[in-house]
Amino acid sequence: MKILQTHPDLEALGFRNLNQIYWQLHTPQLYEQALRRQEGFIAHLGPLVVRTGDHTGRSPNDRFIVDEPSTRDVIWWGDINRAFTEKRFEHLLQQVLAYYQGKNAFVQNAYVGADTNYRAAVRVITETAWASLFARNMFIWRSEDKTPEEPDPDYTIIHAPNFNAMPEIDGTNSSAFILLHLARKLILIGGTSYAGEIKKSVFSVMNFLLPQQGVLPMHCSANHGDKDDVALFFGLSATGKTTLSSDSSRTLIGDDEHGWSDDGIFNFEGGCYAKVIRLSPTGEPEIYQTTRRFGTILENVAMDMNDRRLDLNDAAFTENTRASYPIGYIPNATRTGRAGHPQNVVFLAADAFGVLPPVSKLTPEQAMYHFISGYTAKIAGSETGIDEPVATFSACFGAPFLPLHPKRYADLLGEKIKKHNVDVWLVNTGWTGGPFGVGHRMALKDTRSIIRAILDGSLAEVETRRDPIFGLYVPVSCPNVNEEILDPRQTWDDPEAYDRKACELAERFKENFKNYRDVAGEEIEAAGPIV
Repeated sequence: MKILQTHPDLEALGFRNLNQIYWQLHTPQLYEQALRRQEGFIAHLGPLVVRTGDHTGRSPNDRFIVDEPSTRDVIWWGDINRAFTEKRFEHLLQQVLAYYQGKNAFVQNAYVGADTNYRAAVRVITETAWASLFARNMFIWRSEDKTPEEPDPDYTIIHAPNFNAMPEIDGTNSSAFILLHLARKLILIGGTSYAGEIKKSVFSVMNFLLPQQGVLPMHCSANHGDKDDVALFFGLSATGKTTLSSDSSRTLIGDDEHGWSDDGIFNFEGGCYAKVIRLSPTGEPEIYQTTRRFGTILENVAMDMNDRRLDLNDAAFTENTRASYPIGYIPNATRTGRAGHPQNVVFLAADAFGVLPPVSKLTPEQAMYHFISGYTAKIAGSETGIDEPVATFSACFGAPFLPLHPKRYADLLGEKIKKHNVDVWLVNTGWTGGPFGVGHRMALKDTRSIIRAILDGSLAEVETRRDPIFGLYVPVSCPNVNEEILDPRQTWDDPEAYDRKACELAERFKENFKNYRDVAGEEIEAAGPIV
């Protein structure tokens, strides 16, 4: 264990009078420190169970980018990327540094990006041992001592989850804050213990850096088969991105964040951060097993305090229960984090309206349209105040993490799809037979059969029909899938009710796309719904 009283790099940042600095601790050492500080509990078979308090998910309204001259003209300013002044950032930074006096600091040095040509070195400084373990799980591990080959960090995260801002004084939205100063290469996080803020802040940085190098950063999972046939799975939370990419018959590249360069695909991370609510040991066996291992962090998962056994079906704390674990815990994961160019790209949408076909083959223009749209649906009960399905659009399937305009990422995707002759598919993992509350969720076995047919190339040879409302090209058959469900209208008891609901969703697509009409062009806009 490397324990320091001071370090020149931290002093340069302004840290003073720290109690102890725990430098690059290993997993067992971080367990010991977390338990000593009563930060969590060890569950049956060894995972570390922690609670994140009021914040059990991301706080998008508390995220800001510092407005300064060198990046001002390239940031996509608006409701997502809101400006924070340099003066207020400096004031809050000094408060956090003062808060750290007399406290311990846990430091992890890591890389983001498995491709050494495009990786970034990051340093995570946090006040809790379990958050340091999270950084160790999620990013690509670096050696303990800096050598000539081990550069200074490109970006530094100062994480103070137990420090709360005062909005009326600090200019934040609430007591929580996630501040990105891209020019100073500094990220300041406070007032929230939800570890996903660390991960997604680094993703935002990569989304800022890589397009400037001609590399497409992507919010997607990726895997490949025995013939290096790479597939990408884009999707928002709860669409099945992690589940469908964790296939025992294929090699997992990564479950969430990747780059696409001229050399192929590379994972940003060294770990996975999976939703585990109602996780099935039969439907998702690889991910399920990670919840029963030493080294895994379980956020807000229910546990019997007597026998320390987990209840993955219990959403008492949140629907957004999470597991953080090294990617090596998935038996078929690649150790290189790299692969060639994809042959198939799959957009996943959990359509709670029950009107999208289970699978559609997209034209290049439709691919651009649906990438820019980034559709899924929130279901009743998932958030306070939601009583019926709500259409949700997140540009490029990751709008909260895009510092640049979505068109920048969409153009890169379009170029790479065309250059490498990639097939693009839209797969509905949501409802069939009616909307949420009437129909039922698409069976996982059917979705897996569809994905297998996409990846083995057989679905690309099937005849298609054009959907009269959405304009999508829908295969008329698929191996091991009942043909009836391929036409969602046939699964509804009332076909006219289907038509009304489908037209309602089509109009929402059109309304959302008005935000991008000026930059997308008429050809891409025309690739949307035709009713």
